[in-house]
Amino acid sequence: MTYKKTLLEVRDLCTGFRFNDEFYNAVDGVSFTLSSNEVLAIVGESGCGKSTLATTIVGLHSPLNTSISGEVMYRQENLINFTEKQYEKIRGNDIGVIFQDPLSALNPLMTVSQQIEETLVYHTSMTKAERSERALELLAQVGIPNPKRTAKQYPHELSGGMRQRVVIAIALACKPPIIIADEPTTALDVTIQAQILDLLNDLQEETESGIILITHDLGVVAETADKVAVMYAGQFVEVAPVQELFENPQHPYTRSLLKSIPQDDSEDDLHVIQGSVPSLINLTRTGCRFAERIPWIPADAHEENPQMHEVSPGHFVRCSCYKHFHFEGEAEQ
Repeated sequence: MTYKKTLLEVRDLCTGFRFNDEFYNAVDGVSFTLSSNEVLAIVGESGCGKSTLATTIVGLHSPLNTSISGEVMYRQENLINFTEKQYEKIRGNDIGVIFQDPLSALNPLMTVSQQIEETLVYHTSMTKAERSERALELLAQVGIPNPKRTAKQYPHELSGGMRQRVVIAIALACKPPIIIADEPTTALDVTIQAQILDLLNDLQEETESGIILITHDLGVVAETADKVAVMYAGQFVEVAPVQELFENPQHPYTRSLLKSIPQDDSEDDLHVIQGSVPSLINLTRTGCRFAERIPWIPADAHEENPQMHEVSPGHFVRCSCYKHFHFEGEAEQ
């Protein structure tokens, strides 16, 4: 059995954005741990706070317009207390980030090699020759067929899949123990998606890193993750080992997400979750945030202050409504 050590511990993390001189939490009371050799998938609809959680961890929010509280513990230090200079020392070196849109993440005025080497300039004492050699090595490692040619190219000269590989190469340049991958396969065709996921898996085996995989694709989760956190309206509503989550989903939101996956052999209409994720301004401060989307569940089935309940070892569900949930039109189980 592979030994796993805790790399990151997040406790009661809240990130609020300023609207009309009041802060509204896009991330609200999130807690989790990430271990070495582990893939933690964070899933949920667009707008639920997944990317905000990622950017909070690496300190990419302006202190003038955000309010951040809680703990992001890394090597016995709370990262949310870090200054920008302190964050610069760990971004890229200790925590690598694969951003959702590689074209906007890459500098259009720098070649691929220059952008990979920039990370090495900040975090290593390599010579120019050593940095160039490391850039070519990384490009080959992420599966780019002609590293020498690609190293001299600019982002606009590359395909979407190639740009994503370059972003991964930059994120892995210093072999960080933690990798945050924010929708790394979005807008890529199925073949390239599979190649990118295989690449992340291979690189993790080599470096024993912990990966936070942010996605809304449950198929990717099933193939890749060890543990899954389902996020809704800024909160984790269910956390479980991946097999447990798919075989025994408990929260009504999780069950609705899984029921929404198209089935090749099914003649039933595709399930649609009614309503939408509430905006920050309209977010309820108390009560179950999913209640409005399951109006057939009685109000007294929800907790006024929903807590996480451990329903089996390592499997947590928010709010007691999970005990009463059934799909509209079905008899309650």
